[in-house]
Amino acid sequence: MKPTRLTDSVNCAIQGILYAVKTQRHMRNHFLAALLILAAVLFLRVSSLEFTLLAISVSFVLFAELINTAIELCVDLVSPDYHPIAKAAKDVAAGAVLVAAIGAAVMGYLILSRYIFPFYKEALGMIGTPTEMGTLVAILCVVITVVMFKACLGKGTPLEGGTVSGHAAFAFAIVTVVSLTTQDPISSLLTLSLAIMVCHSRITLGFHTFREVLFGAMVGTLLTLTVLVIFMRLQ
Repeated sequence: MKPTRLTDSVNCAIQGILYAVKTQRHMRNHFLAALLILAAVLFLRVSSLEFTLLAISVSFVLFAELINTAIELCVDLVSPDYHPIAKAAKDVAAGAVLVAAIGAAVMGYLILSRYIFPFYKEALGMIGTPTEMGTLVAILCVVITVVMFKACLGKGTPLEGGTVSGHAAFAFAIVTVVSLTTQDPISSLLTLSLAIMVCHSRITLGFHTFREVLFGAMVGTLLTLTVLVIFMRLQ
């Protein structure tokens, strides 16, 4: 029955949101991102206009995800079997969410970067700039550590599989070196994006699990940072 009272309509809307959160992993991720942005807004004390723009961007992403969920449910109801048009409808709806998310990411970057980047540069400046010798030793230490993990645990090959992802370790070692060398947030973000792509490819190809890739990223980052700091302190 169609709700006749305002409270009934609101309850139906809330039930729809809860259903999307319970059944859609991306919806939960969007809400988590919204909480992180809210925490950043409170900590960084952005202006009222900037907060309004961020709120609109976040709301638009959540709105797009809700519409995407509704479209998927309708398509599944009308066409439970596979049909190319049903697939196209779902893909277009997912594309709408992607466009909204990209727009929100750009908006968040333009607003929050001018608050976060100065702290980031200051933190990198406190660590210092790595030397060429320190960089070489750090990269070699990461490679040797990954090989030792794979040899001792007897899982995987030097290039495929294993308890720790060598590709992830090497990629995040490079991210650490580039970040400390340039002390430029843009360079850090670009190299981090490439490292994440490398990690995602290892999971997609089935060579590693998420845990193995995460372990590799931690090994690459922490070991590289430790070696570089030691070398800089010995200078």
